[in-house]
Amino acid sequence: MKPRRKDGYHAVAWQEPIILEMGTPGERGVLLPPAGEGITRVVGDVLESIPADIRRRNPPRLPELSQPQVLRHYLRLSQMSLGADLNLDISQGTCTMKYSPKVNERLVSMPELTELHPYQDVDTVQGVLEVMYRFESILKAVSGMDRFTFQPGGGAQGIYTNACIIRAYHESRGQANQRTEIITTIFSHPADAACPATAGFKVITLYPDGRGYPDLDALKAAVSERTAGLMITNPEDTGVFNPRIREFVDLVHAAGGLCAYDQANANGILGVTRAREAGFDMCHFNLHKTFSSPHGSSGPASGAVGVINELARFLPVPTLEFDGDKHYLDYDRPETIGKVRGFHGNVPAVVRAYAWVMSLGAKGLRLVADTSVLNNNYMAMKMAAIPGVAIAYPEARARLDQIRYSWEPLKRKTGVGTEDVRRRMVDFGLQSYFESHHPWVVPEPFTLEPDETYSKDDIDEYVEVMRHISDEAHSSPEIVLGAPHQSTISRIDESALDDPKRWAMTWRAHLRKRSGTEPMRVTLPSISEPGR
Repeated sequence: MKPRRKDGYHAVAWQEPIILEMGTPGERGVLLPPAGEGITRVVGDVLESIPADIRRRNPPRLPELSQPQVLRHYLRLSQMSLGADLNLDISQGTCTMKYSPKVNERLVSMPELTELHPYQDVDTVQGVLEVMYRFESILKAVSGMDRFTFQPGGGAQGIYTNACIIRAYHESRGQANQRTEIITTIFSHPADAACPATAGFKVITLYPDGRGYPDLDALKAAVSERTAGLMITNPEDTGVFNPRIREFVDLVHAAGGLCAYDQANANGILGVTRAREAGFDMCHFNLHKTFSSPHGSSGPASGAVGVINELARFLPVPTLEFDGDKHYLDYDRPETIGKVRGFHGNVPAVVRAYAWVMSLGAKGLRLVADTSVLNNNYMAMKMAAIPGVAIAYPEARARLDQIRYSWEPLKRKTGVGTEDVRRRMVDFGLQSYFESHHPWVVPEPFTLEPDETYSKDDIDEYVEVMRHISDEAHSSPEIVLGAPHQSTISRIDESALDDPKRWAMTWRAHLRKRSGTEPMRVTLPSISEPGR
Protein backbone atom coordinates (compact mmCIF):
# COMPACT_ATOMS: atom_id res chain seq x y z
CA MET A 1 0.00 0.00 0.00
CA LYS A 2 1.45 3.36 -1.03
CA PRO A 3 1.41 5.99 1.75
CA ARG A 4 -1.43 8.37 0.96
CA ARG A 5 0.61 11.34 2.16
CA LYS A 6 3.87 10.49 0.40
CA ASP A 7 3.47 13.00 -2.43
CA GLY A 8 0.44 15.06 -1.42
CA TYR A 9 1.17 16.25 2.11
CA HIS A 10 2.81 19.60 2.78
CA ALA A 11 2.42 21.47 6.03
CA VAL A 12 1.21 25.06 6.06
CA ALA A 13 3.86 27.52 7.25
CA TRP A 14 2.50 31.00 7.94
CA GLN A 15 5.54 32.35 9.84
CA GLU A 16 3.05 33.70 12.35
CA PRO A 17 4.46 35.93 15.11
CA ILE A 18 3.55 35.62 18.77
CA ILE A 19 0.26 37.43 19.36
CA LEU A 20 1.87 39.69 21.97
CA GLU A 21 4.07 41.09 19.18
CA MET A 22 1.06 41.91 17.01
CA GLY A 23 -1.45 44.74 16.91
CA THR A 24 -1.54 48.53 16.98
CA PRO A 25 -2.11 50.74 20.05
CA GLY A 26 -5.76 51.66 20.26
CA GLU A 27 -6.98 48.84 18.03
CA ARG A 28 -9.94 46.92 19.47
CA GLY A 29 -11.97 43.84 18.67
CA VAL A 30 -14.83 44.75 20.99
CA LEU A 31 -15.92 48.14 22.30
CA LEU A 32 -17.67 47.71 25.62
CA PRO A 33 -20.34 50.30 26.42
CA PRO A 34 -20.18 52.09 29.78
CA ALA A 35 -22.47 50.81 32.49
CA GLY A 36 -25.93 52.27 32.28
CA GLU A 37 -27.28 54.70 34.84
CA GLY A 38 -29.64 52.09 36.24
CA ILE A 39 -26.79 49.68 36.90
CA THR A 40 -24.46 52.25 38.45
CA ARG A 41 -27.28 53.48 40.68
CA VAL A 42 -27.61 49.96 42.14
CA VAL A 43 -23.99 48.75 42.30
CA GLY A 44 -22.15 52.08 42.45
CA ASP A 45 -18.50 52.31 41.37
CA VAL A 46 -17.34 48.71 41.62
CA LEU A 47 -13.69 49.70 41.21
CA GLU A 48 -13.88 51.82 44.33
CA SER A 49 -14.86 48.73 46.31
CA ILE A 50 -11.53 47.08 45.46
CA PRO A 51 -8.82 47.88 48.04
CA ALA A 52 -6.18 50.19 46.60
CA ASP A 53 -3.28 47.89 47.51
CA ILE A 54 -4.55 45.11 45.24
CA ARG A 55 -5.48 47.29 42.25
CA ARG A 56 -3.25 47.43 39.20
CA ARG A 57 -1.16 50.58 38.96
CA ASN A 58 -1.10 50.25 35.17
CA PRO A 59 -3.40 48.46 32.72
CA PRO A 60 -2.24 44.96 31.71
CA ARG A 61 -0.07 44.84 28.59
CA LEU A 62 -2.46 42.96 26.37
CA PRO A 63 -2.27 42.71 22.57
CA GLU A 64 -4.49 45.25 20.82
CA LEU A 65 -6.05 43.67 17.73
CA SER A 66 -9.23 43.70 15.71
CA GLN A 67 -11.50 40.67 15.52
CA PRO A 68 -10.34 39.61 12.01
CA GLN A 69 -6.71 39.72 13.17
CA VAL A 70 -7.43 37.49 16.16
CA LEU A 71 -9.42 35.03 14.06
CA ARG A 72 -6.75 34.96 11.35
CA HIS A 73 -3.97 34.42 13.90
CA TYR A 74 -5.47 31.43 15.66
CA LEU A 75 -6.76 29.79 12.49
CA ARG A 76 -3.26 30.00 11.02
CA LEU A 77 -1.80 28.42 14.13
CA SER A 78 -4.40 25.63 13.93
CA GLN A 79 -3.36 24.94 10.33
CA MET A 80 0.22 24.43 11.50
CA SER A 81 -0.73 21.83 14.10
CA LEU A 82 -1.27 18.09 13.81
CA GLY A 83 -4.19 17.39 16.12
CA ALA A 84 -5.76 14.10 17.14
CA ASP A 85 -8.47 14.44 14.49
CA LEU A 86 -5.98 15.14 11.69
CA ASN A 87 -3.42 12.34 11.89
CA LEU A 88 -2.89 8.77 13.06
CA ASP A 89 -1.94 8.89 16.74
CA ILE A 90 -0.56 5.37 16.73
CA SER A 91 2.74 7.15 17.35
CA GLN A 92 1.83 8.08 20.90
CA GLY A 93 2.61 4.78 22.58
CA THR A 94 1.77 4.53 26.31
CA CYS A 95 -0.79 7.35 25.88
CA THR A 96 -3.70 5.35 24.39
CA MET A 97 -4.68 8.12 22.00
CA LYS A 98 -8.12 6.94 20.96
CA TYR A 99 -11.00 8.70 19.28
CA SER A 100 -13.14 10.68 21.72
CA PRO A 101 -16.76 10.78 20.45
CA LYS A 102 -17.86 14.32 19.65
CA VAL A 103 -21.25 13.76 21.23
CA ASN A 104 -19.46 13.53 24.57
CA GLU A 105 -18.04 17.00 23.99
CA ARG A 106 -21.59 18.23 23.47
CA LEU A 107 -22.54 16.76 26.83
CA VAL A 108 -19.81 18.54 28.77
CA SER A 109 -20.52 21.78 26.88
CA MET A 110 -24.12 21.92 28.05
CA PRO A 111 -24.83 24.86 30.39
CA GLU A 112 -26.27 22.39 32.89
CA LEU A 113 -22.65 21.31 33.43
CA THR A 114 -20.56 24.34 32.48
CA GLU A 115 -22.54 26.64 34.76
CA LEU A 116 -22.20 24.43 37.83
CA HIS A 117 -20.15 25.78 40.72
CA PRO A 118 -18.31 23.59 43.24
CA TYR A 119 -19.73 25.61 46.14
CA GLN A 120 -23.35 24.92 45.15
CA ASP A 121 -25.53 23.19 47.70
CA VAL A 122 -25.52 19.43 47.05
CA ASP A 123 -29.30 19.48 46.71
CA THR A 124 -28.87 21.45 43.47
CA VAL A 125 -26.28 19.11 41.89
CA GLN A 126 -27.80 15.69 42.48
CA GLY A 127 -27.65 14.87 38.76
CA VAL A 128 -23.91 15.21 38.27
CA LEU A 129 -23.20 13.61 41.65
CA GLU A 130 -25.27 10.64 40.53
CA VAL A 131 -23.21 10.38 37.33
CA MET A 132 -20.00 10.38 39.37
CA TYR A 133 -21.41 7.85 41.83
CA ARG A 134 -22.50 5.55 39.01
CA PHE A 135 -19.14 5.80 37.30
CA GLU A 136 -17.42 4.94 40.56
CA SER A 137 -19.54 1.77 40.60
CA ILE A 138 -18.39 0.99 37.05
CA LEU A 139 -14.72 1.37 37.97
CA LYS A 140 -15.27 -0.81 41.04
CA ALA A 141 -16.64 -3.54 38.77
CA VAL A 142 -13.80 -3.16 36.25
CA SER A 143 -11.04 -3.24 38.90
CA GLY A 144 -12.50 -5.13 41.85
CA MET A 145 -11.65 -2.25 44.19
CA ASP A 146 -14.14 -1.12 46.85
CA ARG A 147 -13.93 2.68 46.69
CA PHE A 148 -12.73 5.34 44.22
CA THR A 149 -11.84 9.03 44.25
CA PHE A 150 -11.76 11.26 41.17
CA GLN A 151 -9.90 14.07 42.88
CA PRO A 152 -6.40 13.49 41.39
CA GLY A 153 -5.82 15.67 38.34
CA GLY A 154 -3.94 13.06 36.28
CA GLY A 155 -2.05 9.79 36.35
CA ALA A 156 0.99 11.10 38.19
CA GLN A 157 -1.21 12.73 40.82
CA GLY A 158 -3.09 9.45 41.17
CA ILE A 159 0.20 7.66 41.79
CA TYR A 160 1.19 10.33 44.30
CA THR A 161 -2.17 9.82 46.04
CA ASN A 162 -1.46 6.10 46.28
CA ALA A 163 1.98 6.82 47.73
CA CYS A 164 0.41 9.08 50.37
CA ILE A 165 -2.16 6.39 51.22
CA ILE A 166 0.65 3.86 51.64
CA ARG A 167 2.42 6.26 53.99
CA ALA A 168 -0.78 6.93 55.96
CA TYR A 169 -1.43 3.19 56.29
CA HIS A 170 1.98 2.54 57.81
CA GLU A 171 1.66 5.61 60.03
CA SER A 172 -1.61 4.20 61.39
CA ARG A 173 0.28 1.04 62.37
CA GLY A 174 3.18 2.89 63.93
CA GLN A 175 5.60 1.74 61.21
CA ALA A 176 6.14 4.93 59.21
CA ASN A 177 9.76 5.26 60.34
CA GLN A 178 10.46 1.64 59.46
CA ARG A 179 8.62 1.36 56.12
CA THR A 180 10.67 3.75 54.00
CA GLU A 181 11.17 1.96 50.67
CA ILE A 182 9.00 1.68 47.56
CA ILE A 183 9.84 -0.88 44.87
CA THR A 184 9.08 -0.26 41.18
CA THR A 185 10.40 -1.34 37.78
CA ILE A 186 12.34 0.50 35.10
CA PHE A 187 9.58 -0.07 32.51
CA SER A 188 6.78 1.11 34.79
CA HIS A 189 5.79 4.72 34.25
CA PRO A 190 8.47 7.05 35.67
CA ALA A 191 5.85 8.53 38.00
CA ASP A 192 5.86 5.20 39.84
CA ALA A 193 9.33 6.18 41.01
CA ALA A 194 9.08 9.97 41.04
CA CYS A 195 5.84 10.25 43.04
CA PRO A 196 6.81 8.04 45.99
CA ALA A 197 10.15 9.86 46.04
CA THR A 198 8.23 13.13 46.26
CA ALA A 199 6.20 11.61 49.10
CA GLY A 200 9.43 10.93 51.01
CA PHE A 201 10.18 7.30 50.16
CA LYS A 202 13.43 5.75 48.99
CA VAL A 203 12.84 4.09 45.61
CA ILE A 204 14.29 0.75 44.52
CA THR A 205 14.06 0.08 40.78
CA LEU A 206 14.04 -3.43 39.33
CA TYR A 207 15.37 -4.13 35.83
CA PRO A 208 14.03 -6.80 33.46
CA ASP A 209 15.39 -10.27 32.89
CA GLY A 210 16.41 -11.45 29.43
CA ARG A 211 12.81 -12.00 28.37
CA GLY A 212 11.68 -8.50 29.35
CA TYR A 213 9.84 -9.46 32.54
CA PRO A 214 10.61 -7.73 35.85
CA ASP A 215 13.21 -9.87 37.59
CA LEU A 216 11.55 -11.92 40.34
CA ASP A 217 14.85 -12.81 42.00
CA ALA A 218 15.73 -9.11 42.16
CA LEU A 219 12.41 -8.49 43.92
CA LYS A 220 13.15 -11.24 46.45
CA ALA A 221 16.46 -9.53 47.19
CA ALA A 222 14.83 -6.10 47.49
CA VAL A 223 11.94 -6.82 49.88
CA SER A 224 12.65 -6.40 53.58
CA GLU A 225 11.22 -5.03 56.79
CA ARG A 226 11.78 -1.59 55.22
CA THR A 227 9.43 -2.27 52.30
CA ALA A 228 6.44 0.08 52.30
CA GLY A 229 5.01 -1.04 48.99
CA LEU A 230 5.22 -1.97 45.33
CA MET A 231 4.13 0.50 42.62
CA ILE A 232 4.11 -1.15 39.23
CA THR A 233 2.65 -0.88 35.73
CA ASN A 234 1.38 -4.05 34.05
CA PRO A 235 1.53 -4.36 31.10
CA GLU A 236 4.66 -2.26 31.27
CA ASP A 237 5.54 0.41 28.73
CA THR A 238 7.14 -2.25 26.53
CA GLY A 239 3.68 -3.78 26.11
CA VAL A 240 4.85 -6.91 27.94
CA PHE A 241 2.35 -8.32 30.45
CA ASN A 242 3.96 -9.93 33.49
CA PRO A 243 2.24 -13.33 33.91
CA ARG A 244 3.81 -13.76 37.37
CA ILE A 245 2.39 -10.54 38.77
CA ARG A 246 0.56 -12.36 41.58
CA GLU A 247 3.90 -13.72 42.84
CA PHE A 248 5.23 -10.16 43.00
CA VAL A 249 2.22 -9.02 45.00
CA ASP A 250 2.39 -11.97 47.38
CA LEU A 251 6.10 -11.39 48.07
CA VAL A 252 5.51 -7.75 48.97
CA HIS A 253 2.50 -8.61 51.13
CA ALA A 254 4.53 -11.24 52.96
CA ALA A 255 7.07 -8.53 53.78
CA GLY A 256 4.31 -6.28 55.17
CA GLY A 257 4.01 -3.88 52.22
CA LEU A 258 1.07 -2.67 50.11
CA CYS A 259 0.76 -3.01 46.34
CA ALA A 260 -0.44 -0.27 43.96
CA TYR A 261 -1.37 -1.15 40.37
CA ASP A 262 -0.67 1.58 37.82
CA GLN A 263 -3.41 0.80 35.28
CA ALA A 264 -2.82 3.66 32.88
CA ASN A 265 -2.04 0.89 30.36
CA ALA A 266 -5.38 -0.86 30.97
CA ASN A 267 -6.77 -0.71 27.45
CA GLY A 268 -5.76 -4.26 26.57
CA ILE A 269 -7.06 -5.87 29.78
CA LEU A 270 -10.56 -4.38 30.18
CA GLY A 271 -12.90 -7.19 31.16
CA VAL A 272 -10.00 -9.68 31.08
CA THR A 273 -8.04 -9.18 34.30
CA ARG A 274 -8.72 -7.13 37.43
CA ALA A 275 -6.45 -5.57 40.02
CA ARG A 276 -8.34 -7.31 42.85
CA GLU A 277 -7.75 -10.82 41.50
CA ALA A 278 -4.04 -10.05 41.15
CA GLY A 279 -4.02 -9.21 44.86
CA PHE A 280 -3.50 -5.44 44.64
CA ASP A 281 -4.58 -3.12 47.43
CA MET A 282 -5.05 -0.05 45.24
CA CYS A 283 -4.90 1.05 41.64
CA HIS A 284 -5.50 4.03 39.39
CA PHE A 285 -6.93 4.55 35.91
CA ASN A 286 -6.28 7.44 33.56
CA LEU A 287 -9.74 8.48 32.38
CA HIS A 288 -8.02 10.54 29.66
CA LYS A 289 -6.52 7.34 28.25
CA THR A 290 -8.42 4.10 28.70
CA PHE A 291 -11.82 5.75 29.13
CA SER A 292 -11.67 8.11 26.16
CA SER A 293 -11.67 11.51 27.85
CA PRO A 294 -9.30 13.53 25.62
CA HIS A 295 -5.80 14.39 26.78
CA GLY A 296 -6.10 18.05 25.84
CA SER A 297 -2.36 18.87 25.84
CA SER A 298 -1.55 17.59 29.34
CA GLY A 299 -5.09 18.27 30.61
CA PRO A 300 -7.91 18.11 31.39
CA ALA A 301 -6.98 14.81 32.98
CA SER A 302 -8.29 12.54 35.70
CA GLY A 303 -6.34 9.90 37.60
CA ALA A 304 -9.10 7.91 39.29
CA VAL A 305 -7.74 6.10 42.37
CA GLY A 306 -9.35 2.93 43.72
CA VAL A 307 -8.64 1.15 47.02
CA ILE A 308 -9.83 -1.84 49.04
CA ASN A 309 -12.09 -1.24 52.02
CA GLU A 310 -9.22 -1.35 54.52
CA LEU A 311 -7.65 1.70 52.88
CA ALA A 312 -10.83 3.67 52.13
CA ARG A 313 -10.48 5.68 55.35
CA PHE A 314 -7.36 7.33 53.94
CA LEU A 315 -8.93 8.57 50.67
CA PRO A 316 -8.83 12.32 49.91
CA VAL A 317 -11.79 14.38 51.07
CA PRO A 318 -14.52 14.75 50.16
CA THR A 319 -15.70 11.26 49.29
CA LEU A 320 -18.97 10.86 47.40
CA GLU A 321 -21.63 9.00 49.36
CA PHE A 322 -25.25 7.93 48.85
CA ASP A 323 -27.65 7.42 51.76
CA GLY A 324 -30.38 5.76 49.69
CA ASP A 325 -32.17 9.03 49.17
CA LYS A 326 -29.61 11.55 47.95
CA HIS A 327 -25.93 11.88 47.12
CA TYR A 328 -23.69 13.96 49.34
CA LEU A 329 -20.04 14.87 49.94
CA ASP A 330 -18.45 13.57 53.12
CA TYR A 331 -15.71 15.71 54.67
CA ASP A 332 -15.85 14.04 58.10
CA ARG A 333 -13.04 11.51 57.59
CA PRO A 334 -10.49 11.76 60.43
CA GLU A 335 -7.82 9.57 58.80
CA THR A 336 -7.94 11.12 55.33
CA ILE A 337 -4.69 12.13 53.64
CA GLY A 338 -6.41 15.46 52.99
CA LYS A 339 -6.85 16.99 49.57
CA VAL A 340 -4.59 16.41 46.58
CA ARG A 341 -6.51 18.87 44.39
CA GLY A 342 -9.24 21.45 44.80
CA PHE A 343 -12.85 20.37 45.09
CA HIS A 344 -14.00 17.04 43.65
CA GLY A 345 -11.69 16.52 40.65
CA ASN A 346 -12.13 17.01 36.93
CA VAL A 347 -15.88 16.51 36.59
CA PRO A 348 -16.10 16.89 32.76
CA ALA A 349 -13.52 14.10 32.36
CA VAL A 350 -15.70 11.84 34.49
CA VAL A 351 -18.83 12.69 32.50
CA ARG A 352 -17.10 11.95 29.19
CA ALA A 353 -15.78 8.63 30.51
CA TYR A 354 -19.19 7.68 31.88
CA ALA A 355 -20.86 8.44 28.55
CA TRP A 356 -18.23 6.40 26.69
CA VAL A 357 -18.70 3.35 28.92
CA MET A 358 -22.49 3.57 28.80
CA SER A 359 -22.38 3.65 25.00
CA LEU A 360 -20.34 0.41 24.97
CA GLY A 361 -21.66 -1.65 27.85
CA ALA A 362 -19.74 -4.49 29.50
CA LYS A 363 -19.43 -6.51 26.29
CA GLY A 364 -18.23 -3.41 24.45
CA LEU A 365 -15.47 -2.82 27.01
CA ARG A 366 -14.23 -6.35 26.50
CA LEU A 367 -14.34 -5.79 22.73
CA VAL A 368 -12.17 -2.69 23.23
CA ALA A 369 -9.51 -4.88 24.84
CA ASP A 370 -9.79 -7.66 22.25
CA THR A 371 -9.55 -5.22 19.33
CA SER A 372 -6.60 -3.37 20.84
CA VAL A 373 -4.61 -6.58 21.35
CA LEU A 374 -5.52 -7.79 17.86
CA ASN A 375 -4.46 -4.49 16.29
CA ASN A 376 -1.19 -4.49 18.20
CA ASN A 377 -0.21 -8.00 17.23
CA TYR A 378 -1.22 -7.45 13.59
CA MET A 379 0.92 -4.33 13.51
CA ALA A 380 3.83 -6.16 15.14
CA MET A 381 3.78 -8.76 12.38
CA LYS A 382 3.91 -6.01 9.73
CA MET A 383 6.55 -3.92 11.52
CA ALA A 384 8.84 -6.89 12.11
CA ALA A 385 9.07 -7.37 8.34
CA ILE A 386 10.57 -3.88 7.83
CA PRO A 387 14.37 -3.94 7.35
CA GLY A 388 16.02 -2.23 10.30
CA VAL A 389 13.22 -2.79 12.84
CA ALA A 390 13.60 -5.01 15.88
CA ILE A 391 11.14 -5.83 18.67
CA ALA A 392 12.53 -5.48 22.15
CA TYR A 393 12.55 -8.72 24.16
CA PRO A 394 11.24 -10.98 21.38
CA GLU A 395 10.95 -13.94 23.79
CA ALA A 396 8.23 -12.21 25.82
CA ARG A 397 5.04 -14.22 25.42
CA ALA A 398 2.25 -11.79 26.21
CA ARG A 399 2.21 -8.65 24.05
CA LEU A 400 -0.89 -6.61 24.71
CA ASP A 401 -1.79 -3.08 23.62
CA GLN A 402 1.59 -1.66 22.60
CA ILE A 403 5.18 -2.60 21.80
CA ARG A 404 8.53 -0.96 22.24
CA TYR A 405 10.40 -1.35 18.98
CA SER A 406 14.01 -0.52 18.13
CA TRP A 407 15.72 1.00 15.09
CA GLU A 408 19.11 -0.25 16.31
CA PRO A 409 19.66 -2.54 13.27
CA LEU A 410 18.90 0.42 10.96
CA LYS A 411 21.26 2.68 12.91
CA ARG A 412 24.10 0.18 12.70
CA LYS A 413 23.70 -0.31 8.96
CA THR A 414 22.77 3.17 7.69
CA GLY A 415 23.53 5.69 10.45
CA VAL A 416 19.83 6.60 10.61
CA GLY A 417 18.47 6.32 14.13
CA THR A 418 15.19 6.79 15.92
CA GLU A 419 15.51 10.60 16.25
CA ASP A 420 16.05 10.85 12.49
CA VAL A 421 13.03 8.67 11.69
CA ARG A 422 10.74 10.65 14.01
CA ARG A 423 11.74 13.88 12.24
CA ARG A 424 11.17 12.35 8.81
CA MET A 425 7.72 10.93 9.56
CA VAL A 426 6.20 14.39 10.02
CA ASP A 427 6.79 14.92 6.30
CA PHE A 428 3.98 12.41 5.78
CA GLY A 429 1.56 14.15 8.11
CA LEU A 430 2.21 11.80 11.02
CA GLN A 431 2.90 13.13 14.48
CA SER A 432 6.37 12.08 15.59
CA TYR A 433 6.33 9.05 17.84
CA PHE A 434 7.11 8.56 21.50
CA GLU A 435 10.49 6.93 21.82
CA SER A 436 10.96 5.83 25.41
CA HIS A 437 11.28 7.15 28.90
CA HIS A 438 14.87 7.66 29.96
CA PRO A 439 17.18 5.88 30.31
CA TRP A 440 17.03 4.14 26.95
CA VAL A 441 17.26 0.55 28.16
CA VAL A 442 16.12 -0.47 24.67
CA PRO A 443 18.53 1.16 22.16
CA GLU A 444 17.10 3.46 19.46
CA PRO A 445 13.59 2.91 20.82
CA PHE A 446 10.13 3.85 19.59
CA THR A 447 6.77 2.85 21.02
CA LEU A 448 3.58 2.34 19.03
CA GLU A 449 0.06 1.74 20.34
CA PRO A 450 -2.67 0.98 17.76
CA ASP A 451 -5.70 0.85 20.03
CA GLU A 452 -9.25 -0.05 19.05
CA THR A 453 -9.80 3.28 17.28
CA TYR A 454 -7.67 2.32 14.29
CA SER A 455 -8.78 0.28 11.30
CA LYS A 456 -6.70 -2.22 9.36
CA ASP A 457 -6.25 0.41 6.63
CA ASP A 458 -4.96 2.91 9.21
CA ILE A 459 -2.39 0.42 10.48
CA ASP A 460 -1.36 -0.56 6.94
CA GLU A 461 -0.86 3.08 6.00
CA TYR A 462 1.22 3.80 9.09
CA VAL A 463 3.41 0.74 8.55
CA GLU A 464 4.01 1.65 4.93
CA VAL A 465 5.24 5.10 5.94
CA MET A 466 7.74 3.37 8.25
CA ARG A 467 8.72 1.01 5.46
CA HIS A 468 9.20 3.91 3.07
CA ILE A 469 11.49 5.71 5.54
CA SER A 470 13.47 2.50 6.02
CA ASP A 471 13.90 2.21 2.26
CA GLU A 472 15.12 5.82 2.13
CA ALA A 473 17.59 5.17 4.94
CA HIS A 474 19.09 2.31 2.99
CA SER A 475 19.14 4.04 -0.41
CA SER A 476 19.42 7.77 0.33
CA PRO A 477 20.09 8.27 4.07
CA GLU A 478 20.72 11.99 3.59
CA ILE A 479 16.99 12.48 2.93
CA VAL A 480 16.12 11.11 6.36
CA LEU A 481 19.06 12.73 8.12
CA GLY A 482 18.05 16.15 6.75
CA ALA A 483 14.36 15.87 7.59
CA PRO A 484 11.84 17.31 8.02
CA HIS A 485 11.46 18.84 4.56
CA GLN A 486 7.71 19.53 4.39
CA SER A 487 6.92 20.46 7.95
CA THR A 488 5.96 23.79 9.50
CA ILE A 489 9.57 24.31 10.55
CA SER A 490 12.71 22.76 9.14
CA ARG A 491 14.50 21.83 12.35
CA ILE A 492 14.00 22.84 15.96
CA ASP A 493 16.98 24.55 17.55
CA GLU A 494 17.47 22.43 20.65
CA SER A 495 20.58 24.23 21.86
CA ALA A 496 18.55 26.30 24.34
CA LEU A 497 17.17 23.26 26.15
CA ASP A 498 20.29 22.91 28.31
CA ASP A 499 20.94 26.63 28.71
CA PRO A 500 18.87 28.13 31.58
CA LYS A 501 19.98 31.62 30.52
CA ARG A 502 17.82 31.21 27.43
CA TRP A 503 14.74 29.78 29.10
CA ALA A 504 11.61 31.93 29.26
CA MET A 505 8.45 30.36 30.63
CA THR A 506 6.35 33.51 30.28
CA TRP A 507 6.14 36.50 27.96
CA ARG A 508 7.37 38.81 30.70
CA ALA A 509 10.39 36.59 31.29
CA HIS A 510 11.10 36.69 27.57
CA LEU A 511 10.99 40.51 27.58
CA ARG A 512 13.31 40.66 30.57
CA LYS A 513 15.85 38.39 28.91
CA ARG A 514 15.53 40.22 25.61
CA SER A 515 16.30 43.55 27.29
CA GLY A 516 19.10 42.16 29.47
CA THR A 517 22.81 41.89 28.86
CA GLU A 518 22.34 38.44 27.35
CA PRO A 519 19.30 38.78 25.08
CA MET A 520 17.29 35.69 24.42
CA ARG A 521 17.83 34.52 20.87
CA VAL A 522 14.73 33.22 19.11
CA THR A 523 15.40 31.99 15.60
CA LEU A 524 12.43 31.30 13.38
CA PRO A 525 13.04 29.33 10.17
CA SER A 526 12.52 31.06 6.88
CA ILE A 527 10.03 29.68 4.42
CA SER A 528 12.78 29.82 1.81
CA GLU A 529 15.11 27.52 3.73
CA PRO A 530 16.25 24.32 2.00
CA GLY A 531 13.52 21.73 1.93
CA ARG A 532 10.72 24.28 1.98
